[in-house]
Amino acid sequence: MGRLWNSFKIAFSMYSKIPMPKSDWTKENMRYIMCFFPLVGVLIGGVTWLWGSFGEALTESRIFYASVLVLIPVLITGGIHLDGLLDTSDALHSYQPRERKLEILKDSHAGAFAIITAVVYFLLYLGVYSELTRKGLPVVCIGFVLSRALGGFSIAAFPMAKNTGLAATFSDGAQKKCVKITCSIYTIICVALMLLYNPIIGGCAILGIALEYLYYYKMAMKEFGGITGDLAGFHMQLSELVLAFSCVVGELICRVL
Repeated sequence: MGRLWNSFKIAFSMYSKIPMPKSDWTKENMRYIMCFFPLVGVLIGGVTWLWGSFGEALTESRIFYASVLVLIPVLITGGIHLDGLLDTSDALHSYQPRERKLEILKDSHAGAFAIITAVVYFLLYLGVYSELTRKGLPVVCIGFVLSRALGGFSIAAFPMAKNTGLAATFSDGAQKKCVKITCSIYTIICVALMLLYNPIIGGCAILGIALEYLYYYKMAMKEFGGITGDLAGFHMQLSELVLAFSCVVGELICRVL
């Protein structure tokens, strides 16, 4: 139980800004952090649902309402996954050989394409949330758990692009079978809840996530030879944007029908 508790604390310490009791970041204590990683999504989804359900009564501005929805994940996570999105964008747009792309991922400096990606990403996210209604909101909230369950599964199951870095550390230190089973259970529960809530909106969200996940895997294998922590962050951010957009599409289909 002590190892599980330490893994829980480290997962929230690393992937959220929630204050947690101190724990030694040893390989033994980090064995199961990917099992608890999706629980950060539960927290983000809960806060998103609260603001999404009651925020409209607190402001008359739809833009402000949508802006808060966009910023909730960033405030809770501290933007750790955004770093992966921007680093990956710089690497992909460098059109350099694989080894050079991996070097760019490690570079702490933001290039031009990282800045462009950040602006475009948040503009798209704001536009999507401006169109989202409370009908699709629960599916979006569940999606924060699903994106992290799939991200955790990829770290345990996909080949690593290199033997260094956080993703490689977690992949080596974790009991891969346990992480894959746990993340699969999270995924099944999320998919079931989405479909039970609304088969059309949930179905659109699942289709969007599945296509994004396929792209994530193929891109990582082709361009980098495997995944890294930055690529997992790229997946997290892209999947949440795709899922929210898919929910808006699902809402439109519901109106037509």
